[in-house]
Amino acid sequence: MTHLLHIDCPDEPGLVFRITQVLFEHGFNIISNQEFVDQSTQYFFMRTAFAGDRPPQVVVDQLRQRLSPATTVRLATAGKRPIVLMATKESHCLGDLLLRHADGELNADIQAVISNHAVLEPLVNRFDIPFHHVPATHDRAAHERGVLALLEQYRPDYLVLAKYMRILSPEFVARYPFRILNIHHSFLPAFVGARPYHQAFERGVKIIGATAHAVTNDLDTGPIIAQDVLPVTHTHTAASMAQAGRDIEKLVLARALKLLLEERVFFHHNRTVVFE
Repeated sequence: MTHLLHIDCPDEPGLVFRITQVLFEHGFNIISNQEFVDQSTQYFFMRTAFAGDRPPQVVVDQLRQRLSPATTVRLATAGKRPIVLMATKESHCLGDLLLRHADGELNADIQAVISNHAVLEPLVNRFDIPFHHVPATHDRAAHERGVLALLEQYRPDYLVLAKYMRILSPEFVARYPFRILNIHHSFLPAFVGARPYHQAFERGVKIIGATAHAVTNDLDTGPIIAQDVLPVTHTHTAASMAQAGRDIEKLVLARALKLLLEERVFFHHNRTVVFE
């Protein structure tokens, strides 16, 4: 079985040697290793895939003893991760993820789809995945209690907002820190908030894009995981920009989710280190 080791800490000499020495001492084989030092903060990040017959927790215990108290050590097992998708009315991102899941492209097990509208239920039913309609009301707290009650049943590793067009409360976000993935139909930090294609059209931009980011308490400003762009011209209207943007939105969301599922993303302050 392959295990994934995440380590981040203030940089110091000899870290790679000391970490890999622990793996060697306990008979583990390193399959791949990536490391990076952020020169602006002198902070060290390392992702290591390793395999062996012994329980991997011994590595974590040893590293916590040998490395500084400021070190974060996290262990994951390579394999399918439980996720829940959340959507509203738009089908392109949700449909793309459902297709990828059906084709075995996602290293995930989609446990359910939760939506504040019933529009997408026929689509989800085609894939034999549970669909839950939690109606949107003016009482956001009541709506979120209904969603959280469902999530307690499924206990997902990640929530994926596949065009879930509601702002989540700080209390909700705190339940899943850096575990809620959102797709924003703009190349952030430009055109934050609602109607970004209309904003882009009014500004006369020559490229439009999409941004997948972790959800935080501040609207559309969470750490960015993946982005991409495509060119547009003066002939595009706001509507045709939105239509063109749907393709890039679903590709960026799928790529960001893949990176998360493969444990390739480190969150550091409001930035990310992504080992591709």
